[in-house]
Amino acid sequence: MAFTLRQLRYFLAVAESGTVSGAAQALAISQSAVTEAIRELEADLGVRLFERHPRGLDITQKGHQFLRHATGILGSVSDARLSLSKDPDRISGKLHVGVTSLVAGYVLSDILSRFRRANPGVEVTALEDSGEYLEHLLIGGELDAAVMVTTNMRDRMALQTEIIDTSPYQLWLPNGHELSTRTSVSIEDLVDEPVIMLRVDEIEEATRKLLSAFGARPRVAFRTRSVEAVRSLVATGAGIAILPELVYRRWSLEGDRIVSRDVSGSLPVVQVGVVWRKGAPLSPATREFIRSAQTYKNVR
Repeated sequence: MAFTLRQLRYFLAVAESGTVSGAAQALAISQSAVTEAIRELEADLGVRLFERHPRGLDITQKGHQFLRHATGILGSVSDARLSLSKDPDRISGKLHVGVTSLVAGYVLSDILSRFRRANPGVEVTALEDSGEYLEHLLIGGELDAAVMVTTNMRDRMALQTEIIDTSPYQLWLPNGHELSTRTSVSIEDLVDEPVIMLRVDEIEEATRKLLSAFGARPRVAFRTRSVEAVRSLVATGAGIAILPELVYRRWSLEGDRIVSRDVSGSLPVVQVGVVWRKGAPLSPATREFIRSAQTYKNVR
């Protein structure tokens, strides 16, 4: 029996929520329907997609691999539906897009992939830079749109924003760390822990403020602009990290496990949005790009 799109949607919901009950609530269906769909999908694929434990479900390494394919399949189905409602060759021209570093490989790549498949006649160029500089380019008309961290935007009066993802901060731990046995960890528990700092999109500044607000001075073990470096360092026990859920993956490139835990207290969130100049006439290509970003929001 081949797997179905329904099973893929249920699988993505469980992977995102980490529990059958959370997935059922998000899908507005019964928990038994979710459980049965996951059981049938695992039987069809011949692998375990999740490890069951009292707190919920952890996706396995095979499940993590399949997650990328399932996301791509559902994205392609969405693109196919969209292509039937229009002539994909009718839009041409150029599109200049900006992106901040944190979301370049996690949000923009998916949006651009969907946009290019639906609009092959548009020539796309993308620029990665700081949020402040991208705002300057948007206001000056040098960029048509940007996908960026909007939490600390400076010139909101001149720019139009639609939020497409909201990501809370999480604690990253190496597998087997003593704090990984807890469902929730307090900031005070992290005072003596070496911290791996990510230096992109003001994440380092936000992490320092977060820790200092609770009276904890971070003991920085390593500072890097690479999310993959953070993943590898955490996974091998060099330190812990506090980063947005958006960039969390359960495995490092070397295949080592990373555990995430919620941190108790009032933590900030990172908002990601598609941004364009307020009141500016939008080209057909820009409008389609914004629609692609909205599709990403709906899939998420």
